[in-house]
Amino acid sequence: MLNYKSNVSAIITGEGGFFMSSKALEQFLDEHIEDLKSRGLYNEIDIVEGANGPTIQIGGRELINLSSNNYLGLATNNTLKQVANEAVASHGVGAGAVRTINGTLDLHKELERKIAAFKGTEAAISYQSGFNCNMAAISAVMDRNDAILSDELNHASIIDGCRLSKAKIIRVNHSDMDDLRKKAKEAVESGQYNKVMVITDGVFSMDGDIAKLPEIVEIAEEFDLITYVDDAHGSGVLGNGAGTVKHFGLQDKVDFQIGTLSKAIGVVGGYVAGKKNLIDWLKVASRPFLFSTAVTPADAAASAKAIDMLMESNELVQLLWENADYLKAGLKDKGFDIGNSETPITPVIIGDEQLTQKFSKRLFESGVYAKSIVFPTVPRGTGRVRNMPTAAHTKEMLDQAIATYEKIGKEMGMI
Repeated sequence: MLNYKSNVSAIITGEGGFFMSSKALEQFLDEHIEDLKSRGLYNEIDIVEGANGPTIQIGGRELINLSSNNYLGLATNNTLKQVANEAVASHGVGAGAVRTINGTLDLHKELERKIAAFKGTEAAISYQSGFNCNMAAISAVMDRNDAILSDELNHASIIDGCRLSKAKIIRVNHSDMDDLRKKAKEAVESGQYNKVMVITDGVFSMDGDIAKLPEIVEIAEEFDLITYVDDAHGSGVLGNGAGTVKHFGLQDKVDFQIGTLSKAIGVVGGYVAGKKNLIDWLKVASRPFLFSTAVTPADAAASAKAIDMLMESNELVQLLWENADYLKAGLKDKGFDIGNSETPITPVIIGDEQLTQKFSKRLFESGVYAKSIVFPTVPRGTGRVRNMPTAAHTKEMLDQAIATYEKIGKEMGMI
Protein backbone atom coordinates (compact mmCIF):
# COMPACT_ATOMS: atom_id res chain seq x y z
CA MET A 1 0.00 0.00 0.00
CA LEU A 2 1.37 3.43 -0.96
CA ASN A 3 1.98 5.99 1.74
CA TYR A 4 1.66 9.53 0.28
CA LYS A 5 3.58 12.32 1.96
CA SER A 6 2.31 15.87 2.15
CA ASN A 7 4.46 17.21 -0.67
CA VAL A 8 3.47 14.50 -3.15
CA SER A 9 0.14 14.06 -4.90
CA ALA A 10 -1.23 11.11 -6.85
CA ILE A 11 -2.61 11.95 -10.29
CA ILE A 12 -5.17 9.58 -11.77
CA THR A 13 -4.67 9.02 -15.51
CA GLY A 14 -7.32 8.49 -18.14
CA GLU A 15 -6.30 4.84 -18.42
CA GLY A 16 -7.17 4.16 -14.80
CA GLY A 17 -3.56 4.20 -13.57
CA PHE A 18 -1.73 6.89 -11.63
CA PHE A 19 1.66 8.52 -11.26
CA MET A 20 3.37 10.45 -8.51
CA SER A 21 3.61 14.23 -8.82
CA SER A 22 5.27 16.81 -6.59
CA LYS A 23 2.82 19.37 -5.20
CA ALA A 24 5.50 22.04 -5.54
CA LEU A 25 5.88 21.18 -9.23
CA GLU A 26 2.11 21.17 -9.78
CA GLN A 27 1.78 24.59 -8.16
CA PHE A 28 4.67 25.99 -10.21
CA LEU A 29 3.26 24.68 -13.50
CA ASP A 30 -0.34 25.74 -12.85
CA GLU A 31 0.61 29.27 -11.77
CA HIS A 32 3.05 29.91 -14.61
CA ILE A 33 0.90 28.46 -17.38
CA GLU A 34 -2.09 30.49 -16.20
CA ASP A 35 0.09 33.61 -16.03
CA LEU A 36 1.23 33.13 -19.63
CA LYS A 37 -2.34 32.63 -20.79
CA SER A 38 -3.55 35.76 -19.00
CA ARG A 39 -0.88 37.88 -20.73
CA GLY A 40 -1.37 36.43 -24.20
CA LEU A 41 2.00 34.68 -24.13
CA TYR A 42 0.86 31.05 -24.14
CA ASN A 43 1.55 29.35 -27.45
CA GLU A 44 -0.94 26.82 -28.73
CA ILE A 45 0.70 24.05 -30.79
CA ASP A 46 -1.26 22.99 -33.85
CA ILE A 47 -0.99 19.55 -35.46
CA VAL A 48 -0.35 19.51 -39.20
CA GLU A 49 -2.11 16.60 -40.88
CA GLY A 50 0.19 15.79 -43.78
CA ALA A 51 3.07 17.51 -45.54
CA ASN A 52 4.31 20.99 -44.65
CA GLY A 53 3.95 22.71 -48.01
CA PRO A 54 2.56 26.02 -49.31
CA THR A 55 -0.78 24.87 -47.96
CA ILE A 56 -1.36 22.66 -44.93
CA GLN A 57 -4.23 20.83 -43.33
CA ILE A 58 -5.09 21.41 -39.67
CA GLY A 59 -8.25 20.08 -38.09
CA GLY A 60 -9.46 18.90 -41.47
CA ARG A 61 -9.19 22.41 -42.98
CA GLU A 62 -6.81 23.49 -45.72
CA LEU A 63 -4.98 26.75 -45.03
CA ILE A 64 -2.41 28.88 -46.86
CA ASN A 65 0.81 28.22 -44.95
CA LEU A 66 2.86 31.31 -44.14
CA SER A 67 4.59 29.92 -41.05
CA SER A 68 7.03 27.40 -42.50
CA ASN A 69 10.79 27.86 -42.89
CA ASN A 70 10.60 25.66 -45.99
CA TYR A 71 11.85 28.59 -48.10
CA LEU A 72 12.46 26.73 -51.35
CA GLY A 73 9.70 24.13 -51.08
CA LEU A 74 12.27 21.33 -50.87
CA ALA A 75 10.64 19.61 -47.88
CA THR A 76 8.15 18.06 -50.30
CA ASN A 77 10.40 17.80 -53.36
CA ASN A 78 9.92 14.51 -55.23
CA THR A 79 13.59 14.15 -56.13
CA LEU A 80 14.60 14.44 -52.48
CA LYS A 81 11.94 11.92 -51.50
CA GLN A 82 13.38 9.44 -53.99
CA VAL A 83 16.94 10.00 -52.77
CA ALA A 84 15.82 9.52 -49.16
CA ASN A 85 14.06 6.26 -50.02
CA GLU A 86 17.17 4.97 -51.81
CA ALA A 87 19.30 5.79 -48.77
CA VAL A 88 16.94 3.86 -46.50
CA ALA A 89 17.16 0.87 -48.84
CA SER A 90 20.96 0.91 -48.91
CA HIS A 91 21.86 2.17 -45.41
CA GLY A 92 18.82 1.59 -43.18
CA VAL A 93 16.70 4.02 -41.22
CA GLY A 94 19.30 5.07 -38.63
CA ALA A 95 23.04 5.68 -38.38
CA GLY A 96 23.28 3.19 -35.52
CA ALA A 97 25.88 4.95 -33.38
CA VAL A 98 27.56 8.22 -32.51
CA ARG A 99 29.89 9.57 -35.17
CA THR A 100 33.12 8.67 -33.35
CA ILE A 101 32.27 4.99 -32.83
CA ASN A 102 30.91 3.75 -36.13
CA GLY A 103 28.06 6.12 -36.87
CA THR A 104 29.93 8.12 -39.51
CA LEU A 105 28.58 6.79 -42.79
CA ASP A 106 29.91 7.47 -46.26
CA LEU A 107 26.74 9.52 -46.71
CA HIS A 108 27.78 11.84 -43.88
CA LYS A 109 31.23 12.36 -45.37
CA GLU A 110 29.75 13.13 -48.78
CA LEU A 111 27.33 15.60 -47.21
CA GLU A 112 30.18 17.37 -45.44
CA ARG A 113 32.24 17.53 -48.62
CA LYS A 114 29.33 19.18 -50.43
CA ILE A 115 28.64 21.62 -47.59
CA ALA A 116 32.26 22.81 -47.69
CA ALA A 117 32.06 23.31 -51.46
CA PHE A 118 28.71 25.08 -51.10
CA LYS A 119 29.95 27.46 -48.39
CA GLY A 120 33.40 28.01 -49.91
CA THR A 121 35.42 26.63 -46.99
CA GLU A 122 38.16 24.04 -46.50
CA ALA A 123 35.95 21.65 -44.53
CA ALA A 124 32.64 21.16 -42.74
CA ILE A 125 31.10 19.04 -39.98
CA SER A 126 27.45 18.05 -39.75
CA TYR A 127 25.33 17.89 -36.60
CA GLN A 128 21.84 16.75 -35.67
CA SER A 129 20.34 20.27 -35.69
CA GLY A 130 21.23 23.91 -36.04
CA PHE A 131 20.64 24.33 -32.30
CA ASN A 132 23.19 21.59 -31.64
CA CYS A 133 25.73 23.43 -33.79
CA ASN A 134 25.69 26.46 -31.53
CA MET A 135 25.78 24.34 -28.39
CA ALA A 136 28.72 22.40 -29.84
CA ALA A 137 30.90 24.94 -31.58
CA ILE A 138 30.91 27.84 -29.13
CA SER A 139 31.69 25.74 -26.06
CA ALA A 140 34.37 23.74 -27.90
CA VAL A 141 36.42 26.88 -28.52
CA MET A 142 35.48 29.43 -25.85
CA ASP A 143 35.82 29.04 -22.05
CA ARG A 144 35.70 31.02 -18.80
CA ASN A 145 38.93 32.84 -19.72
CA ASP A 146 37.38 34.29 -22.88
CA ALA A 147 34.75 36.88 -23.89
CA ILE A 148 31.96 36.83 -26.47
CA LEU A 149 30.50 39.93 -28.12
CA SER A 150 26.93 38.89 -28.94
CA ASP A 151 24.27 40.87 -30.80
CA GLU A 152 21.30 41.43 -28.50
CA LEU A 153 18.89 39.88 -31.04
CA ASN A 154 20.88 36.70 -31.62
CA HIS A 155 18.95 33.42 -31.70
CA ALA A 156 18.24 31.56 -28.46
CA SER A 157 20.59 28.73 -29.47
CA ILE A 158 23.48 31.22 -29.68
CA ILE A 159 22.60 32.58 -26.25
CA ASP A 160 22.51 29.08 -24.77
CA GLY A 161 25.75 28.11 -26.50
CA CYS A 162 27.44 31.19 -25.05
CA ARG A 163 26.17 30.37 -21.56
CA LEU A 164 27.40 26.80 -21.86
CA SER A 165 30.91 28.00 -22.71
CA LYS A 166 31.09 29.97 -19.42
CA ALA A 167 32.79 32.81 -21.31
CA LYS A 168 32.02 36.41 -20.38
CA ILE A 169 29.02 37.44 -22.50
CA ILE A 170 29.09 41.08 -23.59
CA ARG A 171 25.80 42.10 -25.16
CA VAL A 172 26.07 44.44 -28.15
CA ASN A 173 23.26 46.73 -29.29
CA HIS A 174 21.58 45.29 -32.36
CA SER A 175 23.64 45.92 -35.51
CA ASP A 176 25.26 48.92 -33.80
CA MET A 177 28.79 49.05 -35.17
CA ASP A 178 29.86 51.91 -32.90
CA ASP A 179 28.80 49.86 -29.88
CA LEU A 180 30.57 46.78 -31.23
CA ARG A 181 33.81 48.67 -31.84
CA LYS A 182 33.68 50.28 -28.38
CA LYS A 183 33.06 47.00 -26.57
CA ALA A 184 35.60 45.09 -28.68
CA LYS A 185 38.24 47.68 -27.83
CA GLU A 186 37.39 47.55 -24.13
CA ALA A 187 37.45 43.75 -24.02
CA VAL A 188 40.75 43.39 -25.85
CA GLU A 189 42.57 46.25 -24.11
CA SER A 190 41.41 45.08 -20.68
CA GLY A 191 43.82 42.15 -20.90
CA GLN A 192 41.32 39.96 -19.03
CA TYR A 193 40.59 37.51 -21.83
CA ASN A 194 42.61 34.98 -23.79
CA LYS A 195 40.30 35.13 -26.80
CA VAL A 196 37.43 37.38 -27.87
CA MET A 197 34.74 36.22 -30.30
CA VAL A 198 32.06 38.23 -32.09
CA ILE A 199 28.85 36.31 -32.83
CA THR A 200 25.94 37.36 -35.02
CA ASP A 201 23.04 35.89 -36.90
CA GLY A 202 23.50 36.35 -40.65
CA VAL A 203 19.78 37.06 -41.01
CA PHE A 204 17.78 37.90 -37.90
CA SER A 205 14.83 35.55 -37.82
CA MET A 206 12.18 37.79 -36.26
CA ASP A 207 12.83 41.00 -38.22
CA GLY A 208 14.42 39.75 -41.43
CA ASP A 209 17.30 42.23 -41.43
CA ILE A 210 20.83 41.27 -42.51
CA ALA A 211 23.92 41.52 -40.30
CA LYS A 212 26.44 44.19 -41.26
CA LEU A 213 29.11 41.61 -41.98
CA PRO A 214 31.60 43.82 -43.86
CA GLU A 215 31.76 46.22 -40.90
CA ILE A 216 31.84 43.35 -38.38
CA VAL A 217 34.75 41.72 -40.22
CA GLU A 218 36.60 45.05 -40.37
CA ILE A 219 36.28 45.48 -36.60
CA ALA A 220 37.25 41.84 -36.05
CA GLU A 221 40.43 42.28 -38.07
CA GLU A 222 41.32 45.45 -36.17
CA PHE A 223 41.03 43.75 -32.78
CA ASP A 224 41.85 40.13 -33.76
CA LEU A 225 38.37 38.84 -32.91
CA ILE A 226 37.16 35.35 -33.80
CA THR A 227 34.24 35.72 -36.23
CA TYR A 228 31.14 33.52 -35.94
CA VAL A 229 28.06 33.79 -38.19
CA ASP A 230 24.90 31.74 -37.71
CA ASP A 231 23.40 31.71 -41.18
CA ALA A 232 20.30 29.60 -40.52
CA HIS A 233 18.01 32.04 -42.36
CA GLY A 234 20.59 33.15 -44.94
CA SER A 235 21.59 29.81 -46.42
CA GLY A 236 19.43 29.03 -49.44
CA VAL A 237 18.25 32.66 -49.48
CA LEU A 238 21.19 35.02 -49.98
CA GLY A 239 24.38 34.73 -52.04
CA ASN A 240 22.63 32.74 -54.79
CA GLY A 241 21.71 30.30 -52.04
CA ALA A 242 25.15 29.96 -50.45
CA GLY A 243 24.29 32.39 -47.66
CA THR A 244 25.04 35.73 -46.08
CA VAL A 245 28.81 35.27 -45.94
CA LYS A 246 28.92 34.48 -49.68
CA HIS A 247 26.52 37.39 -50.31
CA PHE A 248 29.25 39.72 -49.04
CA GLY A 249 32.15 37.68 -50.49
CA LEU A 250 33.66 37.07 -47.06
CA GLN A 251 34.21 33.28 -47.13
CA ASP A 252 37.92 33.71 -46.33
CA LYS A 253 37.27 36.25 -43.55
CA VAL A 254 34.75 34.42 -41.33
CA ASP A 255 36.06 31.71 -38.99
CA PHE A 256 32.74 29.93 -38.25
CA GLN A 257 29.87 29.59 -40.72
CA ILE A 258 26.92 27.91 -39.00
CA GLY A 259 23.95 26.64 -40.96
CA THR A 260 20.89 24.46 -40.77
CA LEU A 261 19.63 21.77 -43.11
CA SER A 262 16.04 22.13 -41.89
CA LYS A 263 15.01 25.45 -43.46
CA ALA A 264 15.84 26.23 -47.10
CA ILE A 265 17.51 22.83 -47.51
CA GLY A 266 14.21 21.25 -46.50
CA VAL A 267 15.44 18.30 -44.40
CA VAL A 268 16.93 18.30 -40.86
CA GLY A 269 20.33 18.81 -39.27
CA GLY A 270 22.99 21.48 -39.08
CA TYR A 271 26.63 22.15 -39.88
CA VAL A 272 29.72 24.19 -39.14
CA ALA A 273 31.92 25.19 -42.07
CA GLY A 274 35.41 26.64 -41.76
CA LYS A 275 39.10 25.83 -41.94
CA LYS A 276 40.21 22.21 -41.75
CA ASN A 277 41.95 22.58 -38.38
CA LEU A 278 38.75 24.06 -36.87
CA ILE A 279 36.67 21.15 -38.15
CA ASP A 280 39.29 18.64 -36.92
CA TRP A 281 39.07 20.23 -33.46
CA LEU A 282 35.28 20.13 -33.37
CA LYS A 283 35.38 16.40 -34.18
CA VAL A 284 37.34 15.72 -30.99
CA ALA A 285 36.02 18.46 -28.70
CA SER A 286 32.34 19.20 -29.43
CA ARG A 287 30.04 17.20 -27.20
CA PRO A 288 26.95 16.87 -29.46
CA PHE A 289 29.24 15.29 -32.08
CA LEU A 290 30.85 12.98 -29.52
CA PHE A 291 27.75 11.91 -27.61
CA SER A 292 24.77 11.95 -29.95
CA THR A 293 23.86 9.64 -32.83
CA ALA A 294 24.29 11.10 -36.30
CA VAL A 295 21.41 12.18 -38.55
CA THR A 296 19.71 9.37 -40.43
CA PRO A 297 20.99 8.11 -43.80
CA ALA A 298 17.86 9.46 -45.50
CA ASP A 299 18.41 12.92 -44.03
CA ALA A 300 22.09 13.00 -45.01
CA ALA A 301 21.44 11.86 -48.57
CA ALA A 302 18.48 14.20 -49.12
CA SER A 303 20.43 17.17 -47.71
CA ALA A 304 23.37 16.45 -50.01
CA LYS A 305 21.05 16.26 -53.01
CA ALA A 306 19.37 19.54 -52.07
CA ILE A 307 22.78 21.23 -51.94
CA ASP A 308 23.56 19.79 -55.38
CA MET A 309 20.36 21.36 -56.69
CA LEU A 310 21.22 24.77 -55.26
CA MET A 311 24.75 24.66 -56.67
CA GLU A 312 23.43 23.74 -60.11
CA SER A 313 20.65 26.36 -60.35
CA ASN A 314 19.40 29.45 -58.55
CA GLU A 315 15.90 29.18 -60.06
CA LEU A 316 14.24 28.35 -56.73
CA VAL A 317 16.06 31.17 -54.97
CA GLN A 318 14.87 33.66 -57.58
CA LEU A 319 11.29 32.41 -57.29
CA LEU A 320 11.48 32.75 -53.50
CA TRP A 321 12.52 36.38 -53.82
CA GLU A 322 9.82 37.13 -56.39
CA ASN A 323 7.16 35.82 -54.03
CA ALA A 324 8.69 37.59 -51.03
CA ASP A 325 8.77 40.95 -52.81
CA TYR A 326 5.17 40.42 -53.99
CA LEU A 327 3.87 39.68 -50.48
CA LYS A 328 5.80 42.54 -48.89
CA ALA A 329 4.51 45.06 -51.42
CA GLY A 330 0.93 43.82 -50.99
CA LEU A 331 0.94 44.02 -47.19
CA LYS A 332 2.68 47.39 -47.13
CA ASP A 333 0.23 48.77 -49.69
CA LYS A 334 -2.65 47.78 -47.40
CA GLY A 335 -1.14 49.82 -44.58
CA PHE A 336 0.57 47.17 -42.44
CA ASP A 337 3.87 47.78 -40.64
CA ILE A 338 6.32 45.19 -42.02
CA GLY A 339 9.36 46.62 -40.25
CA ASN A 340 12.77 46.80 -41.92
CA SER A 341 13.05 43.30 -43.33
CA GLU A 342 15.65 42.84 -46.08
CA THR A 343 14.82 39.17 -46.68
CA PRO A 344 11.73 37.01 -47.33
CA ILE A 345 10.95 37.04 -43.60
CA THR A 346 7.96 39.39 -43.46
CA PRO A 347 6.75 40.45 -40.01
CA VAL A 348 3.49 42.31 -39.58
CA ILE A 349 4.26 44.22 -36.40
CA ILE A 350 1.28 44.76 -34.10
CA GLY A 351 2.80 45.39 -30.66
CA ASP A 352 0.35 44.30 -27.98
CA GLU A 353 0.68 40.59 -27.27
CA GLN A 354 -3.01 39.80 -26.80
CA LEU A 355 -3.97 41.76 -29.90
CA THR A 356 -1.27 39.91 -31.85
CA GLN A 357 -2.62 36.55 -30.69
CA LYS A 358 -6.17 37.58 -31.60
CA PHE A 359 -5.11 38.73 -35.07
CA SER A 360 -3.33 35.44 -35.77
CA LYS A 361 -6.39 33.52 -34.60
CA ARG A 362 -8.64 35.48 -36.96
CA LEU A 363 -6.26 34.74 -39.85
CA PHE A 364 -6.51 31.06 -38.98
CA GLU A 365 -10.29 31.17 -38.93
CA SER A 366 -10.20 32.83 -42.38
CA GLY A 367 -7.89 30.26 -43.98
CA VAL A 368 -4.39 31.75 -43.51
CA TYR A 369 -1.89 30.11 -41.18
CA ALA A 370 0.52 32.77 -39.91
CA LYS A 371 1.65 32.34 -36.31
CA SER A 372 1.89 35.09 -33.75
CA ILE A 373 5.34 35.76 -32.31
CA VAL A 374 5.40 37.30 -28.84
CA PHE A 375 7.66 37.56 -25.79
CA PRO A 376 10.04 35.87 -24.98
CA THR A 377 10.79 35.20 -28.66
CA VAL A 378 10.69 38.96 -29.27
CA PRO A 379 10.87 41.84 -26.74
CA ARG A 380 7.70 42.77 -24.85
CA GLY A 381 5.42 45.12 -26.75
CA THR A 382 6.76 44.10 -30.16
CA GLY A 383 4.39 41.23 -30.94
CA ARG A 384 4.08 40.41 -34.61
CA VAL A 385 2.63 37.90 -37.03
CA ARG A 386 5.57 36.49 -38.99
CA ASN A 387 5.01 35.54 -42.62
CA MET A 388 7.36 33.23 -44.51
CA PRO A 389 6.64 33.22 -48.26
CA THR A 390 8.29 30.38 -50.15
CA ALA A 391 9.20 29.44 -53.70
CA ALA A 392 6.26 27.01 -53.66
CA HIS A 393 3.53 29.61 -53.15
CA THR A 394 1.49 30.69 -56.15
CA LYS A 395 0.52 34.31 -56.77
CA GLU A 396 -3.11 33.27 -56.23
CA MET A 397 -2.25 32.01 -52.74
CA LEU A 398 -0.44 35.23 -51.91
CA ASP A 399 -3.30 37.35 -53.27
CA GLN A 400 -5.72 35.46 -51.05
CA ALA A 401 -3.47 35.94 -48.02
CA ILE A 402 -3.15 39.70 -48.67
CA ALA A 403 -6.93 40.05 -49.09
CA THR A 404 -7.48 38.17 -45.83
CA TYR A 405 -5.02 40.44 -44.02
CA GLU A 406 -6.86 43.49 -45.35
CA LYS A 407 -10.27 42.17 -44.30
CA ILE A 408 -9.21 41.34 -40.74
CA GLY A 409 -7.09 44.48 -40.39
CA LYS A 410 -10.15 46.59 -41.17
CA GLU A 411 -12.37 44.50 -38.88
CA MET A 412 -9.98 45.07 -35.98
CA GLY A 413 -9.39 48.74 -36.77
CA MET A 414 -5.71 48.27 -37.49
CA ILE A 415 -5.65 49.74 -41.00
